Amino acid sequence: MKKKGKSYTKYLLITVLIAAFGGFLFGYDQGVMSGAINYIGPVFHMSSGVLGFVSGGIPLGAFFGCLIAGWLSDKIGRKIVMSISAILFTLSGLGCALAGSVSLMIISRLIGGLGIGMVSTLVPVYIAEIAPKDIRGKMVGGYQLAIACGIFIVYLVNAIIANTHSLAWNEDVGWRMMFFAGMVPGILFFLLIFAIPESPRFLINKNKSDQASAILQRMSNEPTEKVDEEIKEIHASIQSEKNSKSFTKELLKKGSKMALFVAVMCSIFQQLSGINAIGYYAPTIFKQAGAGSNAAMIETVFIGLVKVLFVAFFMGLIDKLGRRRMLKWGSYAMATCLFLIAILFAQNPITKLFDIFIVILIVLHTASFEMSWGGGTWVLISEMFPNKIRGRASSIASSVLWLATYVVTQLYPVMIAKLGSVWTFVIFGLFCVIMGVFVQVFLKETAGKSLEQIQQDNAAK
Repeated sequence: MKKKGKSYTKYLLITVLIAAFGGFLFGYDQGVMSGAINYIGPVFHMSSGVLGFVSGGIPLGAFFGCLIAGWLSDKIGRKIVMSISAILFTLSGLGCALAGSVSLMIISRLIGGLGIGMVSTLVPVYIAEIAPKDIRGKMVGGYQLAIACGIFIVYLVNAIIANTHSLAWNEDVGWRMMFFAGMVPGILFFLLIFAIPESPRFLINKNKSDQASAILQRMSNEPTEKVDEEIKEIHASIQSEKNSKSFTKELLKKGSKMALFVAVMCSIFQQLSGINAIGYYAPTIFKQAGAGSNAAMIETVFIGLVKVLFVAFFMGLIDKLGRRRMLKWGSYAMATCLFLIAILFAQNPITKLFDIFIVILIVLHTASFEMSWGGGTWVLISEMFPNKIRGRASSIASSVLWLATYVVTQLYPVMIAKLGSVWTFVIFGLFCVIMGVFVQVFLKETAGKSLEQIQQDNAAK
């Protein structure tokens, strides 16, 4: 039975929760290497370059996964492609856990990356296509919350395994258990996807309006007349898009071109905030700051918990304060934290007190990111493009994000080695300042608008 006072039903909430669980896979795979990296290097006698390539296997694979996902989802649907991503993620966990060579480890990481790329493109798009406009930001933010939960859980799993066994056991078995554990969410996500419907907007685009109407009626608490109006609005939008002869021509229209520019730049800037450099190498950073191995792992778990808490705050504020305001002030807050971290790393020697301050600043940087660019980027990518090209255009922006992730994670250890910690954090801080200026100049507010209204606003620019 539908509850009064809300524009949505329990069925919609359950559907969003299941879809958002794909973000858990993303978060787990993103964080698992931070624990395993301490053991697989010595086991396989990896050089720093090879170790960096293994760590970068996920973002590199995700780059190609994003490119495939958009085209596939526009052809066969969001739901089927999400199922494929779950299979790839599970196979990746199994392959990494059983790897007997560097080559198999790299191949398995690339396979996992393909799956994560598909998830990172399609889950935000799917949620945006079913969510009411007044809470769309919050619901897409649920995807970022799932990512944060995945990161927290894998940090916790890594810490438990690392701190309850000997170094010899961890080098022989422990790191394999970290990857084995990742198969559980992959299998669970695959099974849960069968319980959710296809995107109504995709169905309307495939001339299956009756199915789309039934799904929207079940998800909405609005009167039937309002649901019918929404379907007519989607129909009108899709019909106008069909006048465009090709994806390229549609993408090169004035409004779509600006939307692509903003989405691509937001994708690049999200990584230039330094968040994944800190995430992938968090234990190493804490060791540089003076923490022991066990303390560094525990501090990393705390960072994971911070992510979860502040994504929850983000979800409560994104539709009230708007995308633009949160991204702008998040940029300046991150810049401040990074500049202060650089100042502390410049002190020699780094005392225990400075170690505590560095941990606090990394926590504040992480909180600022999760309150702004963490979920905000995915929200913007999911809602900026017209119905006809949303899948493929979103895949372009997402693939750029993953390419930026790969480049940053590969460059970070080089920057630390060549420039030192001080200048590395200064550079990331300067990028955060540029991000704030970019938001001020180029980003238009999308909160509270339907996807079709956003499309009309873009076309009018």
